[in-house]
Amino acid sequence: MALWKPDPSFYPSAKMAMQAPPERHAYVAALNPAGSNKPDAICVVDLDPDSATYCQVVNTLELPNIGDELHHFGWNACSSALCPYAPHPHLERRYLIVPGLRSSRIYVIDTKPDPRKPQIIKTLEPEEVMAKSGYSRPHTVHCGPDAIYISAMGSANGDEGPGGIFMLDHFSFNVIGPWELHRGDQELAYDFWWHLAQDVLISSEWAKPSQFENGLVPEDLLGNKYGHRIHFWDLRKRKLEQSIDIGAEHQMLLELRPSHDPRESYGFAGVVVSTEDLSASIWLWYRENDQWQMKKVITIPPVPAEEKDLPDLLKGFKAVPPLVSDIDLSLDDRFLYVACWGTGEMHQYDVSDPHNPQLTGKVEIGGVVNKKGHPKAEGPLLGAPQMVEISRDGRRVYFTNSLYSTWDDQFYPDKMTGWMVKVDVDPDGGISLDKDFFIDFGETRVHQVRLEGGDASTDSYCFSS
Repeated sequence: MALWKPDPSFYPSAKMAMQAPPERHAYVAALNPAGSNKPDAICVVDLDPDSATYCQVVNTLELPNIGDELHHFGWNACSSALCPYAPHPHLERRYLIVPGLRSSRIYVIDTKPDPRKPQIIKTLEPEEVMAKSGYSRPHTVHCGPDAIYISAMGSANGDEGPGGIFMLDHFSFNVIGPWELHRGDQELAYDFWWHLAQDVLISSEWAKPSQFENGLVPEDLLGNKYGHRIHFWDLRKRKLEQSIDIGAEHQMLLELRPSHDPRESYGFAGVVVSTEDLSASIWLWYRENDQWQMKKVITIPPVPAEEKDLPDLLKGFKAVPPLVSDIDLSLDDRFLYVACWGTGEMHQYDVSDPHNPQLTGKVEIGGVVNKKGHPKAEGPLLGAPQMVEISRDGRRVYFTNSLYSTWDDQFYPDKMTGWMVKVDVDPDGGISLDKDFFIDFGETRVHQVRLEGGDASTDSYCFSS
């Protein structure tokens, strides 16, 4: 008789997860822009340095439909399955939940028995997703202890909102329904995360579908009409408790990265751009006197540039904004990685004191103006550090270069191609580009990366050691 026991990739604490075996494979969301007449795909990349196919795409699972626009995706189950209030230790980290942001279709992909040959085992068509969830444009996927949670940018009726969160059943992958019971005045959606031990969910804001599907809308940006609030919810009651507006000039409050230590009540949020000075910023949320607070802890200034070197969208500004598009926090809560998609930089900050981050490392690649290359690639590179993923031990950081197809075309109009690179991390601080790791995906663009066995932006932990 088979014994039910927890998946060996589940760990009670982040500290224990850092001792896990190194990742051998990455699953990478690959998209083919409109006009290519090709479907999107999930690519399998070999990350085992001892393998003969290391640093190569060893399989490409093409999807059956055209125009899905793969973006973010996630595992069906993770270390949160060990949380004591809703334990599901018999779950298995086996399936990738892969939404199409443009199509509102969701694929369930099985990575076993052969992790190099994933297969689609279920498809939730957009009509079903919208009818049962009340939402469209599914975005972020998180494996919760009681269900699979997915954020969505638009509503099913009228498309423009409000956006929110819905749930899938862990076992059937059917849509359970919308998560919120008491929304308050929350309207825009994007990322979400939680402090499970405190029963708190945090959500952020990007835009309505009409503000991103056909590209950035300059008039809306200059009119401060993109998201600039963060929301704190009662996770059990599914009720909005508090919202903080960080200022309308701070446009697109996107990625959220809470502390991995369940005893802590802080985290970091990335802001793409300020309409006052084109800077990007990182904000800290924390709890004080029973109220959530937000403060800016990192400011990254724009870089002056010649008008002739800039895409049409930026010519009048005569500068390149950093455009912070993703952030990620190592499992020991020590290093925060910040992707500057405009200037072509990956920053590493020591956030041991979360109120006073210190810049400890930086690498340059791509960028709107610099287009800095890689030792293993010929010529300049388009795109820049975008989606970031950190190995569980914190020693390796992988990133890709595409943001969203229509936005790619606005900021990098010279026909961006897809690539993925890796940086090596000094345990005492500092990063360096791995000169031998470069994957060229050709005309196919690549976005989120998920690592076999889990990564720094996948799992939630309910124990501290």
